[in-house]
Order: sequence, then structure tokens, then C-alpha cells
Amino acid sequence: MAGLNPSVDVENPFKSSWVNRVCIFGIIAYLFYSFSSLNLSVERLIVGFGESERLLSRMFPPDFSRSSLLLSGLAESLQIAIISSFFGILISLFLGLLAARNMMPSIVSTPVRGFIALCRSFHPVIIAILFVKAVGFGALAGILTLVFASIGFIAKLFAEAIEEISFKQVEAIRATGANFISVILFAVMPQVFTRFIGFASYQLDSNLRNSTMVGIVGAGGLGGTLFSAFQRFDYDFVAAILITIIVLILVGEFLSNIVRRIF
Repeated sequence: MAGLNPSVDVENPFKSSWVNRVCIFGIIAYLFYSFSSLNLSVERLIVGFGESERLLSRMFPPDFSRSSLLLSGLAESLQIAIISSFFGILISLFLGLLAARNMMPSIVSTPVRGFIALCRSFHPVIIAILFVKAVGFGALAGILTLVFASIGFIAKLFAEAIEEISFKQVEAIRATGANFISVILFAVMPQVFTRFIGFASYQLDSNLRNSTMVGIVGAGGLGGTLFSAFQRFDYDFVAAILITIIVLILVGEFLSNIVRRIF
């Protein structure tokens, strides 16, 4: 066939070198060391499968008889997720703009980026423990936790989205003598609005999951009910709670997909 030259050697994209070999050997050696130091073994895995089988046998059939307790925990988790997402996304709008290096001087963007990195540094469970100690048990600690976590994710992505915009529209709006707010509304937001909707819908979905988790440490929601059921060895009720959480996440994912298609 024309255009094909079988005599031409194709360069191997995965070239072998002593550096690659040393890296691969180091990774394998570290894996073996980790397995030995953490006391991981096939015997423990086999025993774990046996225990899992007994646990699952005690979890089924699920017990939905305490539907009022289940629904009250579910309602609280939904409220925590929606409230924290609203305020977290709203705050992230301003922080993301302040963190964008193409819109703000470094004296403003650098400390804001540092604060966003701080929000992203800790797992929500760790933040929840701190807020439970600060404001006590209940939904308020869960809301503050997820607001904090939302800022760490949404503000970072929003700032990066603003830094990738075309500056031609910004310069065109500025040339008309528009003020800073008008530049943001008519030059920046139209370019990042679709991406921001995607970020926001994903964060709401994430907060739905996390709202059921932070309750384990006393920050309200369905997680507290789940933890209490585990403590009572009430495994059939645990199964009912887990199924409810799965349904909640699937519904949230379905709604997120609808929002992405609309925008």
C-alpha cells in the first residue's frame, strides 16, 4: 500500500534504562517490605473472607421495621448536604476569584490559595472531629465540616477554570470602561459557568456521601444511626441503613447527570 514503508523502524515509546530498572526494583522492594512490616498474609485474608460470610449472613434480610429512625437520619443527612453545599459553593465563588492569578495580584491570590490548600489538607472525618469538639454534637458540626471540605475542592477548581479563560473578552469589556463587577459578570462568568455547574453538582454528590460519614464521629446525619447500630450488633438494621445510603447516592448521581445535561 502506498505511504507505508515496512523498513522504517518504529521507535519504542517505553525505552528501558538503568533509571527505570532501579525505580521498578525500588517499588517492588518497598511493596515486599510493606507487606512484611504490616503483617499482611494470605491466611489473614482467608480468615477475613470467612468472617465476612458470617457477617453478611447476619445482615440479611435487612430490617426496615424502624423506618421512622431511618428516615429521620436520612432527612438530617440531606439537610446537612444541601445547606453545606449551598454555602460552600457560594463562598468558593468569591475565594476562587480571589485565588485566580490572572485576575488578582499575588499579594491577594497567594494567601487565598494557601487557605484553600489548608481546607483540602484534612479528611472530612478529621475536620468533623475538630468541629464536634468546638461546637458540640449535631448537625451544625456536620454542616461546618462539609462547608470547609467544599471550599477546598470547589474553590481550587474554580480558580483554575478562571485562569484558563480567554482574556480577549476581558479586555473587550474593560475597553468599554466597565467596572470590575461588570468584567466578572459579562467576561469571566460566561466562560466558566458551565464548568462551575459541573463542579457544583459533583460537590453536592460528594457532600451527600460525606454527610452520611461524618455522623460516625457525632456530626449528625445517618452516620450516627449507622454507628449506633454497629455498636448494638444490630446487623440487619445496618444492612437497611447501607441500602438506604446506596439509594441516596444513586438518586444524587441521577440528578447530577440531569443538571449536567441541562447546562
